[in-house]
Amino acid sequence: MRSIGLLLLINEFIFIKGDTDIRFSFVILSQENDYHFGVAKNLKAQICDQALVLKEECPPIYFSHVDFPHVGDWTLVPILNKIYDVARNSSWLIILEERSMIRLDGLKKLLGNFDEKKELWIGHALEDENPTIIHHFLERKFKYPHMGAGVAISVALLKRLSDKISLASKLTDFNIDKSFELALFIWNELNKTSLIHNDAFCTSEKEFCVSFPRKFATCKEPIPLDSIYFIVKTCLKFHSDRVPVVLSTWAKYTKRLDFISDYEDSSIPTVSLGIPNTEGGHCGKTMAIMKYLNDKLENDYSIRWIVITDDDTILSVQRITELLSCYDPNDDVAVGERYGYGLYNSLGFNYITGGGGMVFSRTLLKKLSASCKCPSISAPDDMILGHCLADLGVKITHSHLFHQARPTDYSMQFLESDRHVSFHKHWMLDPIKVYREWFEREDKKLVESHSTKIEL
Repeated sequence: MRSIGLLLLINEFIFIKGDTDIRFSFVILSQENDYHFGVAKNLKAQICDQALVLKEECPPIYFSHVDFPHVGDWTLVPILNKIYDVARNSSWLIILEERSMIRLDGLKKLLGNFDEKKELWIGHALEDENPTIIHHFLERKFKYPHMGAGVAISVALLKRLSDKISLASKLTDFNIDKSFELALFIWNELNKTSLIHNDAFCTSEKEFCVSFPRKFATCKEPIPLDSIYFIVKTCLKFHSDRVPVVLSTWAKYTKRLDFISDYEDSSIPTVSLGIPNTEGGHCGKTMAIMKYLNDKLENDYSIRWIVITDDDTILSVQRITELLSCYDPNDDVAVGERYGYGLYNSLGFNYITGGGGMVFSRTLLKKLSASCKCPSISAPDDMILGHCLADLGVKITHSHLFHQARPTDYSMQFLESDRHVSFHKHWMLDPIKVYREWFEREDKKLVESHSTKIEL
């Protein structure tokens, strides 16, 4: 057995299988936000505790945003060479999300059956039923990993990947799903190397699993409904079809909600801020909303959170009250589904995609309303907000529970592994049916669980 000093020197974790050394390095996809970083730290502590039980040194465990800082670190591809630099003496790199759970002993036994010298990567393979917008409408069946279930990459493969990152800019201007885009990069650049599916990388906890994602659980008591102000962006042409869907589903569980339109309609009612509807982006309308809310709430200190949605966003109010219990409204917090633009060059930035819903702390709303400006009223509002947040030095907080697309655009195994907050678009589906299937049961709890009565 090698000495502890040597183990520390070469920064590797060794399991003995016969006369074969299996060395692990871990990367946890982490975020700066206190809640998310805390979850990632707990995962690291759990791995180290398991190593102690196995009478081994704790493996090297890296936090992506701390150890490999890059605007696109969450997509993995831009930091593969940095990861290889610290993991080159290992046998396997294990990539985890903060919500992942690991059984070290089982992982040791499983990977002992594979040849680490070969270019391999192993995980729980997902496939789309149909081409989807979130995966750039790829028209063929393609395996990509459920990252919450964990992924094992042989360092032999990692080395080759690290040599290829200069080619990453060919992938796409927009980054949406790190799991799919990493798989596509490996497939395209490494002679169609495909993910190896293994059932032991699970989408939910089972006895035989070596890893699995943990479902979201509220951090504290759900926050009061009275502390959230919901805004729905709409326009005259959708007053008769989209707005009634919102009113008959999640809106009836809110306490503070405005429909912001280009036309005042007292039957809904809607509020017009004097901004005409545009067919492209809606920056002018969104920035007017920011100022409208900041002015309206100047002396109303009960509102702590702002939720801005489209008129074809389908969401759970109850789950939003649970999710926001994890964040401090006194901090500059922007939560939603993170997308990236141009992340493989120095001008890239991240933003919250608007269709899934954008959540801002009241503290941050005040700063955005004062500083964020539109180059034109038709500029993409979510992307401009991403620029403004970067200028303010505010990191976007990603939640995998918000979704820019429809349930049919995601693998059902992915959807079944957690408690989601939102979906987007009414195209080729019944939005009321989507709401009833995914969210209505949860939202009905609001009638009983909140002290403020909801009139239905």
